[in-house]
Amino acid sequence: MAKFYPLFSSSSGNAHFIGSEKGGILIDAGVSCKRILSALQSNGIPEKAVRGIFITHTHSDHISGLRVLAGKLKAPVIATPGTLAGLADKLPEGLYRIPLQGSMACGGMEVTAFPTMHDAPGSCGFRVHTADDKYCAVCTDLGVVTEEVRQAVKGCDMVLLEANYDPEMLVNGPYPPPLKGRIMSDHGHLSNGDSGAFAAELVQSGTTRVLLGHLSPHNNTPLLAAQTVKAALAGLTEGVDYLLGIAPAASEGGAVIF
Repeated sequence: MAKFYPLFSSSSGNAHFIGSEKGGILIDAGVSCKRILSALQSNGIPEKAVRGIFITHTHSDHISGLRVLAGKLKAPVIATPGTLAGLADKLPEGLYRIPLQGSMACGGMEVTAFPTMHDAPGSCGFRVHTADDKYCAVCTDLGVVTEEVRQAVKGCDMVLLEANYDPEMLVNGPYPPPLKGRIMSDHGHLSNGDSGAFAAELVQSGTTRVLLGHLSPHNNTPLLAAQTVKAALAGLTEGVDYLLGIAPAASEGGAVIF
């Protein structure tokens, strides 16, 4: 049975494992190789279980540990052609690279990329179909929920969904105006309110596990994110069972079963 392991999730670094100790995939490598391997070990996942490293896009909080990790694990790096082009000079020589257009099998699962509006060439999210016929998705760095995103994630049993910032904290925070504008744009990130509206759609379409992720440590708090999304779900999901959680910035162990 595949599980979702939220190893790291914030604007400071992201990495997630989907699978079991027998095999699975890693999505993003935005913290050091040492920290990722330690987190896998804490969850009982051996290094050899990582059959592929899927990358959503080339921003540093998703690839900072990739070069060392990919070289150590000798696992293929898999991403959209646009993302692979941006990684061309960031990977060890001879490392196997696989361009992903559509879907492919890896780690006993089928992985499908879907495009996102985030400001990096080839930026995408991933939908994963497990061997026991369950679906989950990594759905962060969206900017805006497009119809392509909506259709790709609709009906998933479990979704890691971006809730990056609280608008009031961002506006009144220390970031320079251009950066604030970028974050709030359609090529930036989802606010807690945006996340709540999409979470309500997901739960109504059958999603039973919503994990809020990629929270900004400067412009958000877990409490604010949870309160805002719960408010959006209230009344819209009466009689529907679901679990709402927050992906930790750095996990000490634990998985989401879906």
